[in-house]
Amino acid sequence: MSLPTIEPQENDAMVLNQGVVVSVRGSVVDVRFEKQLPPIYSVLRAGDQRQIVIEVLVQRDKFHVRGIALTPTQGLARGMTVEDTGGPLQAPVGKGLLSRMFDVFGNTIDREGELADVHLRSVHRAPPALAQRSTKSEIFETGIKIIDVLVPLERGGKAGLFGGAGVGKTVLLTELIHNMVGNHKGASIFCGIGERCREGEELYRDMNKAGVLPNMAMVFGQMNEPPGARFRVGHVALTMAEYFRDDEHRDVLLLIDNIFRFIQAGMEVSGLMGQMPSRLGYQPTMGTELSGLEERIANTDTGAITSIQAVYVPADDFTDPAAVHTFSHLSASIVLSRKRASEGLYPAIDPLQSSSKMATPGIVGQRHYELAQKIRRTLAQYADLKDIIAMLGMEQLSPQDRMIVGRARRLERFLTQPFFTTEQFTGLKGKLVSLKDALNGCERILRDEFKETNESDLYMIGTIDEATRKSKLKTNPQKTEEHANDVHAS
Repeated sequence: MSLPTIEPQENDAMVLNQGVVVSVRGSVVDVRFEKQLPPIYSVLRAGDQRQIVIEVLVQRDKFHVRGIALTPTQGLARGMTVEDTGGPLQAPVGKGLLSRMFDVFGNTIDREGELADVHLRSVHRAPPALAQRSTKSEIFETGIKIIDVLVPLERGGKAGLFGGAGVGKTVLLTELIHNMVGNHKGASIFCGIGERCREGEELYRDMNKAGVLPNMAMVFGQMNEPPGARFRVGHVALTMAEYFRDDEHRDVLLLIDNIFRFIQAGMEVSGLMGQMPSRLGYQPTMGTELSGLEERIANTDTGAITSIQAVYVPADDFTDPAAVHTFSHLSASIVLSRKRASEGLYPAIDPLQSSSKMATPGIVGQRHYELAQKIRRTLAQYADLKDIIAMLGMEQLSPQDRMIVGRARRLERFLTQPFFTTEQFTGLKGKLVSLKDALNGCERILRDEFKETNESDLYMIGTIDEATRKSKLKTNPQKTEEHANDVHAS
């Protein structure tokens, strides 16, 4: 298939601006132009079939440019001719994007035929001006109890899922897609940056099966691709999202997995280009590059881009510069804990480290705010008592402390939830819980209505009423079959 993003942009009367390769060092290519020096971000093409794509990043002098290859440079050699396409990398935009899967060049990779009803647009765009931005704050419900109660997301905001390897970032992101894309009336864009192609293929099948693919587009820069391609795929996805927001006036849900891989790709590009590394080997321009991407995700009067981003935290170190820089751009930070994951408390969200700027009385309401504060206070007191319990046992606690521990343990279990996307692995049917039901359940636990209920009855349920039913079934085992028949009939 042709590469729509790198077609020459000159008219028939113009002559191609051609240069010659003077050096190739991995993905870094130096080119000499005698006539005219291409501007920064210009796309160059080389190779027998013009299949090698290079993006200009530096103008070294009046004759030489240095670029990063977005494709493998196999076969490229000194003395080969390079053509300037006359413009930057471009992404396809239009209604024809929906239900399709793309690579960084805008090529379809889903084997579903040619694209229709699209045109090309530069991926390098300025963020909306402050005067065009909307300051209205609204809650974005997810159907996941612990998020809606303790870390509410903002419509048109940016939320980050922080965690190390294997704590459930991709699973949680996939569940959010399942819950939100179905109820979300606008368009959804999924951007996979430097992640496994297997996960992308599974997501495509799951979204197709759920019937939400007609309102969704996917863009992938997989981990086997050169750093230049991984570095630009986020800009391609954002350009598509901006089209739906600005041209079609629709709300957009932008899901990014994983924003750390964008920073990592930038670090690789920076090293290849010969820049001096900064702290921990990161590129000196990391803050600028990340801001250039994140600032384009914004609310305007015509629509909103709500973004949820998975953020890998190297070695679980939250002081890592990549994590610190990402934190500063987010309206909600959801921190996943390895300790909670090891205890089987899924989703493994740490309620004490996670935060949201939406959790204020003026936005969520007084009742929700006070309830969230009580839950956090109870869980914090339990965390302080854990050392005493480990050394001396529950018997050494005062009656009041024992009640706090009981409430906290029941809250922890009630805030777990079976996911739709993990049904095949857990055998538990997924649950979608409204904010009202989640708040009612937490309030009743804090009022000690369930202090006689077994903790296990609150584990992996939806609404609090399910715990009552589970308790009744245990006390009346002979009615189990009758209850199951009633549920089946209803």
